[in-house]
Amino acid sequence: MADLPVIAISIGDPAGVGPEIVLKALADDAVRSLAAWMVVGDREALAAVEVQTGIRLASLSPVVLQSTGTLNFAPRPGQLDAACGRAALAWVRHAAELCLGGVAAAMVTAPLNKEAVTLSAAKFTGHTEFIAELCGVDKSWMLLINERLRVLHVSTHCSLRQACDLTAAQVLGTLRMGHETLGRLGLARRKIAVCGLNPHAGEHGLFGSEDARSIAPAIAEARAGGVDAHGPFPADTIFLRALHGEFDLVLAMYHDQGHIPMKLLDFDATVNVSLGLPIIRTSVDHGTAFDIAGQNRANPENMKAALRLAVKLSQTPNP
Repeated sequence: MADLPVIAISIGDPAGVGPEIVLKALADDAVRSLAAWMVVGDREALAAVEVQTGIRLASLSPVVLQSTGTLNFAPRPGQLDAACGRAALAWVRHAAELCLGGVAAAMVTAPLNKEAVTLSAAKFTGHTEFIAELCGVDKSWMLLINERLRVLHVSTHCSLRQACDLTAAQVLGTLRMGHETLGRLGLARRKIAVCGLNPHAGEHGLFGSEDARSIAPAIAEARAGGVDAHGPFPADTIFLRALHGEFDLVLAMYHDQGHIPMKLLDFDATVNVSLGLPIIRTSVDHGTAFDIAGQNRANPENMKAALRLAVKLSQTPNP
C-alpha cells in the first residue's frame, strides 16, 4: 500500500454517468489494485448509484471518499441542474488542490456538463482550461491518446471561427510540447505529422492562405530546433498514415479535426491528457450521457483506461 501512488478521482456531474462509471471502474480488481484511490465527491451523489449498481464504495478497499459537503440532496439522473454543475466544479477544484498540495500524484476527471456549470454562474469553457487556471498556467494543451494513435490539438474549446485565426507561434508552441511529451512517454522516435487547416492543406493557396502563412513557417522553425515535424498534410489522409505507423503523433489544428478520428478509431480506450500543467490530469473522453444516467447502462471502459494511464504517468519521471 505504501508504494502505491495516490490518485484523486472527481466524479463529474452527479446527474450524469460519472458516479456510475467511477464505481464500476473501481470494482474491477485489476484496476483497483494499481493505486490508492481517493474519490472526490459527496455521499449524496453516490447513494442511488450504489443501489443501482450493487457496488458499495466502502467495500472497495483501499478506495476512500473525500467528501466536500457541496451537494446536500439526491441528484435527479439526467436532469440539468445548476447545483449539480456547481458541485461538480467544486470536486474538480478539490482534486486539483490535492495534487497541487502533494497529497495526490495525479487526478482523473469524470465528465461534467458545461451547461450545468454555466447555469451555476461559473465562467467555464472546459476541464482543461479550468484546471490550468487553478494551477496558474496561461497555456495548456489537450492530448488524446490510445494504444494506436496520439493526437495533440493546437486549439480546443473555442469557436471554429476563432480556431481558424491560428498563428505560427501557437503551432510552434504546440509542436514543441508534442516533441517534449513523446520523450516523456518514452518514445525513441518522435516523428510528428501536422494537419493543414484547410482542405488539401490549402492546395498552394487555392483554398486559403493559413497553411502557408502560419503552419508551414512553424514547422520549419520547429525542425530547425530539432523537432521531427512534417507537413502540413491534408487532414483527410494523414491520420491513416499515422495509424499505419508512419508518425508517432498528429498535430490537429482544432477540436473536431482531432477528436473525430480518435473517437471513431477507439472510443472506449481513448483518454484525454492535459499537457502544460504542473500536475497530472487524465480524463474520459465522453460526456455526461444524461440519456442513460440512472439506468445502470454506462460502460466504464473509458474510465478504466483513464485510471490506468494516470497511474502510468504518475510513475514516469517528469510526466
